[in-house]
Amino acid sequence: MYQNITLLGSTGSIGRQTLDVVRKLGIKVCALTANNSIKLLEEQAREFKPRAVCIADENKYLELKNNLADTDIKVLGGNDGILECAKLSESDVVVNAIVGIAGLRPTLEAISAKKDIALANKETLVTGGELVKKAIRENGVKLLPVDSEHSAIFQCLQGTPNGSLKKIILTASGGPFFGKTRDELENVTVKDALNHPNWSMGTKITIDSATMMNKGLEVIEACHLFSVGLEQIEVVVHRESIIHSMIELNDNAVIAQLGTADMRIPIQYAITYPERFESPAESLDFTTLRSLTFAKPDRKVFECLALCEEAFRQGGVMPTIANGANEAAVALFLEGKIGFLDIPKLIKKAMINIPNKQNINIDDVFNADKMARELVLKG
Repeated sequence: MYQNITLLGSTGSIGRQTLDVVRKLGIKVCALTANNSIKLLEEQAREFKPRAVCIADENKYLELKNNLADTDIKVLGGNDGILECAKLSESDVVVNAIVGIAGLRPTLEAISAKKDIALANKETLVTGGELVKKAIRENGVKLLPVDSEHSAIFQCLQGTPNGSLKKIILTASGGPFFGKTRDELENVTVKDALNHPNWSMGTKITIDSATMMNKGLEVIEACHLFSVGLEQIEVVVHRESIIHSMIELNDNAVIAQLGTADMRIPIQYAITYPERFESPAESLDFTTLRSLTFAKPDRKVFECLALCEEAFRQGGVMPTIANGANEAAVALFLEGKIGFLDIPKLIKKAMINIPNKQNINIDDVFNADKMARELVLKG
């Protein structure tokens, strides 16, 4: 079990749940970062007493510094401050719960400082998968998945012989709009899209669940994490979110990981791996389960899933283009400036109009991301 952690994105949904786990296990927090939630970050800093905290919004740096002036905590601001936290010498592992492509540079910085990574930021692997895997190999560190589905796959793989994996069965809740037609989705509201049936998550990831973009990003992430191709991943809609994912082995045996819909289970496993401890999550009561259902995803209605798969097939910066266009489009949807079905339209437009590039470096990734966002904002 890790004894000293750095938590990037501590005020978001995953960050807060990580601190629930940390609190119960008595783990030392070395650094905390947040985007702009200054009040909550201050509260966390006073409780966990890290060596350093960072607020990404530089306009709030002085306020946070003044608020914590009575402590010994080092206060940092901006992206450089996040990178400094990511490579802090005292920490054993960096839990990356930053939302979006902003999590890529801190991940690479932490790896270069020989830190193990507990990754809740799927965009890191979607946009920079090959770069991250190369850095992992060169620095000899661990990459541990925090996403519930990828943690489930990781857990199912424990003890299986090398070469025995036939396919990964990635489960999806289907979000709030499962079974809807395109016509029915034409006028859905932000409130409708944020009404997830099973999980309590941040706004961006909840919208991604509604469009099934989240599952598309997870497909790409799984390909990188487990070194498999698209042909070895099957997506199934599992409305109950009890089975978090499965693997099928060469002899057609299927192993599944089950549990309550509580992110603290995969978060804790990443921090304590390979050990297991009592969890703050509730135990699964099988006597209350009426049924477990499965269905094929509708890639025609929920185009984002198919667009992500196509982006991975093309490789290069195409997954970055899809991701950047999605992040920009989701922001516009949350602001009420575009409709729900405009999100996949804008992603497709970016993928068609922005040229792909292979053999990429980190500058290529961020240039592609910028072009995708600019194209979406132009409409």
